[in-house]
Amino acid sequence: MRVAVLSDVHGNPFALDAVLADAGDVDAYWVLGDLAALGPDPVGAVERLAALPNASFTGGNADRYVTTTDLPGPPVAEAIGNAEIVPRLIESAGSFGWTRGCLTAKGWFDWLAGLPLDVRTTLPDGTRVLGVHASPGRDDGPGLAPAHTDDELRERFGGADADVVLVGHTHLPVDRRVDGMRLVNLGAVGLPIPGEDPRASYVILDADTAGCELEHRRVDYDRGAVLAALERVRYPAIDFLAPSFRA
Repeated sequence: MRVAVLSDVHGNPFALDAVLADAGDVDAYWVLGDLAALGPDPVGAVERLAALPNASFTGGNADRYVTTTDLPGPPVAEAIGNAEIVPRLIESAGSFGWTRGCLTAKGWFDWLAGLPLDVRTTLPDGTRVLGVHASPGRDDGPGLAPAHTDDELRERFGGADADVVLVGHTHLPVDRRVDGMRLVNLGAVGLPIPGEDPRASYVILDADTAGCELEHRRVDYDRGAVLAALERVRYPAIDFLAPSFRA
């Protein structure tokens, strides 16, 4: 059993195509949220993902921002009078509204809105695997990042009822063990953190009756093409996204 596990595509089919080509022939795909928003081609990304054979999905916080009235950042009441926060809130709302319009026009809104919070499976050797975007029961919050302590992770993941938990959200690859549970952050496919490794990150899971192995993989792609696409579609938050693709 060979599974490609990825998250945080963020409307970037350039990175997604590179990852799918690198993964090659697999038996299944797990895609753990943040599929469409914060990228130049949300429809292209979702169409590619939905066409994958034997694919399971979860929603992410950015997917929720697209399909509901929720938005990231502090409540507007807290932001009033803050010269730095208010423009970012306006830019954020414009970005998610733009993505919502793209998906609605092509009939993908309901598909994205209907994604579950988690996926589960039991591997051939009995290993129980949980896939979520951020942490069990949540698509947001602190999630799993390299700086988190074991105590923080126990509090966040202790009720997972799984041997392996696969997550995305923080865009930072992690592979930790806490109290016998393996916690793995896949990294991000489509939206690198400025200053970090800009290549797409994902995981290959290989499993049989003898056990399972997880391999983090990195794939380069044409980030200049992403910048050109953002300009071409007149993306409403290009100044926010551009630093991620100039590395």
